[in-house]
Amino acid sequence: MQQNKIAILCTRPLNTILVKEAAAKGITIDELSFIETEPVQTIEVQQEIEQALLLSSTIVFTSMNAVEAVAAWKDEQQPDWNIYSIGTTTHKLAEEYFGADKIAGTANSAAELANVIAGDRFIDEVIFFCGDQRRDELPDILRQNNVEVNEITVYQTIAVPHKITTAYHGILFFSPSAVESFFSNNKIPEQTILFAIGNTTAATIKKFTNNKIIISDAPGKENLVQRMMEYFT
Repeated sequence: MQQNKIAILCTRPLNTILVKEAAAKGITIDELSFIETEPVQTIEVQQEIEQALLLSSTIVFTSMNAVEAVAAWKDEQQPDWNIYSIGTTTHKLAEEYFGADKIAGTANSAAELANVIAGDRFIDEVIFFCGDQRRDELPDILRQNNVEVNEITVYQTIAVPHKITTAYHGILFFSPSAVESFFSNNKIPEQTILFAIGNTTAATIKKFTNNKIIISDAPGKENLVQRMMEYFT
């Protein structure tokens, strides 16, 4: 395929190194976020987080935004937690804020993570720090396996629709909510290739278009960008 004048839209910010790497391959990446996240800063949520920090608990994170929202309240204390998280960025942030020794398990998706947790017969209760648009897979699987799930919503997702006038060769999506925000205001040419961070995001894309979808085989936005570069070069 032609290796120059490839125009890509990325629906979240990227590391400058990745953008430069793509440019060296003749791929121009425009970065434009279609969602924003904000921590929930009510007194009730603050108290729930502070109480959880005092407990010896099994903790679940499926979003980097949840990790950051909780870490903002922990000060210097290191809670007695066993943490399960999806990778890659969420896992790294959990290690950074809470310590690598606190990580009890990781997986590539929320459903896989739920099965890892359910496979530990000593876990009968978890605290799930999540957003207001969290998916059902993880809590459903855990409850089906008699694991009590205490959900604490620590951030909210806000749609930021934009109207796109460029015909991009490819568009990168990292969440179902970003897909919904994008298609609320846009239609795309049938030749545009869509790249999805996982199966749930891909399934949401299919609600709006029949365009070709390429799904990342590993979590992390870097992997999706690499997959896109492999496709176009």
